[in-house]
Amino acid sequence: MAENTKDSSTSFFGHPRGLATLFFTEMWERFSYYGMRGILVLFMVDAINTGGLGLDDKTATAIYGLYTMFVYLLALPGGWLADKFMGLRNAIWYGGIIIAAGHFSMAIPTDQTFYLGLVLIVIGTGFLKPNISSIVGGLYSDDEPARRDAGFSIFYMGINIGAFIAPIATGWLGEGINWHYGFGLAGVGMVLGLIQYKLTEHYLGDIGAEPEQLDDPIKQTKRHERIKNALWGIGAALTIFVGLVMGGVITIDPVAIADASGVIIFGLVIAYFVYVFIAEELTTDQKKKIGVIAALFVFSAIFWSGFEQAGSSLNLFAERYTDREMFGWLMPASWLQSVNAFFIITLAPVFGWLWVWLAKRSLEPSTPVKFALGLIFLGVGFLVMMFASYYVVDGNEVLPTWLIMTYLFHTIGELCLSPVGLSAVTKLAPKKLVGQMMGIWFMSIAFGNLIAGRVAGQFDQESIANDPGLLPDLFWIIVLTTVGGGIVMLLFSKPIRKLMGNVR
Repeated sequence: MAENTKDSSTSFFGHPRGLATLFFTEMWERFSYYGMRGILVLFMVDAINTGGLGLDDKTATAIYGLYTMFVYLLALPGGWLADKFMGLRNAIWYGGIIIAAGHFSMAIPTDQTFYLGLVLIVIGTGFLKPNISSIVGGLYSDDEPARRDAGFSIFYMGINIGAFIAPIATGWLGEGINWHYGFGLAGVGMVLGLIQYKLTEHYLGDIGAEPEQLDDPIKQTKRHERIKNALWGIGAALTIFVGLVMGGVITIDPVAIADASGVIIFGLVIAYFVYVFIAEELTTDQKKKIGVIAALFVFSAIFWSGFEQAGSSLNLFAERYTDREMFGWLMPASWLQSVNAFFIITLAPVFGWLWVWLAKRSLEPSTPVKFALGLIFLGVGFLVMMFASYYVVDGNEVLPTWLIMTYLFHTIGELCLSPVGLSAVTKLAPKKLVGQMMGIWFMSIAFGNLIAGRVAGQFDQESIANDPGLLPDLFWIIVLTTVGGGIVMLLFSKPIRKLMGNVR
């Protein structure tokens, strides 16, 4: 017999016990993701004779951008399949298994298994990532938005505990001993997450246990069969394609694909919103709220196009231009990837408390204003990097404190925007479209990740050596884009707020 959908207990920091299940599952999944991400670009640009792939910067960062794009891009079909076919809980379980298989594939030292691993991680994350966030939103009633925001902040802290530990562990193994050991350790983390999830899943009650059911059982059966047959077809086609690529029959140009992908993603997003407005039976109020999600998509993409420089351009900056020697020992460059997560862990409870404290006094900034603050703080972080670049232009290595200060500002911006955005989507989306709208939120991150990878390709070491002034100029362009986006959001915050209706 199913348990109550809403868990009234407050055994996890004053929140439902089910939040702990999701907290630790996501923590280990993020350990696997950020552990691998922390060494991914460094492995691809490392010379072949020292264990790397020996790729140039533009190709490596294009692959990085495509990989991180698809990780989030597949959140939309992953959310749809969970809503219509698998159920959110099954999507999380099977997604985690596929992710673990991907990491273990990358632990095998061949080019073919490396790229196969990336494909598997992309597919698995598409199933897991949007649906675990949707279940977090389902733990709370509609009349407790501030508590839901606080719950997402705690959930976000769990993400970053995994993200903090991961680069330290995988970076030490990957950079110091063998890249593939680092990739393998990431897979171990995902397995630990799966074990924890299965042992404590009952605390979630019946939230996400079943997909959406049609009133007509015959139509339900037919839909189920159509989806199952489509999945078999897509799986077969993907297997053939991957086999042809791995066999050298088909050659892929990552830079060209990355350049084309941005246009395709933007077109898909527009087509999807048109489909929702036309095909789904929505009230006027629901259409306005979905319009707000569309606006949040744009500004979220701008934010992530800057923020996700952490794993690419800022990671390369740490490796090439930062003085990492301490007491005769060279700190792995990937360790600086843990700084953002450390600040999240220390500041997330503060922000969770702050939003609730302000809400009780009717002083809490609206969601659009929080978005604007997130973009502005992100831009300030890149302003720090612009000044650090002037020291590099003069032929000096800079201290890690420059990157640490940048990540501090980026973290403040992230806490203003990311958990708030996750919560806003669950509140704005109609119940029957929550999984899909969460997928749209992750598509904005996908778009931002793709742009981040392409921008990082401009930080080519050879180009900067020929024209050192290129480095601060590139950071200045990012400052203008992100701060400008924040100012635009501030200007339109009141009209957007009106469209949100009763959602705070």
